[in-house]
Amino acid sequence: MASSTELDSVDWRILEELQNDATLPNRTLAERIGLAASSCLQRVRRLREQGVITGSHIDVDPAATGLTLEAVVSINVRPHTRAVVDSFREFVMAQPETRSLLHVSGQADFLLHLAVADSAHLQSFLVDKLSARTEVRHFTTSVVLEQVHTRALTPPRPPRPARRRG
Repeated sequence: MASSTELDSVDWRILEELQNDATLPNRTLAERIGLAASSCLQRVRRLREQGVITGSHIDVDPAATGLTLEAVVSINVRPHTRAVVDSFREFVMAQPETRSLLHVSGQADFLLHLAVADSAHLQSFLVDKLSARTEVRHFTTSVVLEQVHTRALTPPRPPRPARRRG
C-alpha cells in the first residue's frame, strides 16, 4: 500500500476536476482552479510523481457495446495461499468478461464484477470457465440491477466534536 501524501485544498480541487474529466487541457484546469497554467502543471506532475494520480481513463458503457448484463460473483477459493490467489487473479483478469476483481475479507475471498451479453453468456462463463477452476470451492452470483457510483474521491471530513450530555 502506498504511503499517504498530504494534500492541500488546491490539490483536492485539481483531483476533483481531473476525476470528473481526465481529458481536461492544463490551461482549462488551471482556469477552473484559479492557478497559473505553469503552477497547475507543476502540481499535477507532483501528484503523479507522488503516486496520488496513478493514471487516466475513459468510461465505456458495457450495454452500448452489446454487454447488456452485469453481475457480481462472490467467490471462495481453497487453499487460500499466495500461489492460489495469484494464479486465480491472473486467470480472472485475463477473461474478457471481467470488469474488476476485489480480493476481500469476510465470507467471500473475491468479488468479481462481470459484463456479459446475456444470461446464456453469464451461464457459459460460470459453468465453463469459473466452475472449471480447481481452486474455486463455492460462488454466488448476483445480477446487477442498477449501478450508482462516483469516481470523485473527496477530502475526508474532519471528525465532528463529541457532544457532551448535560
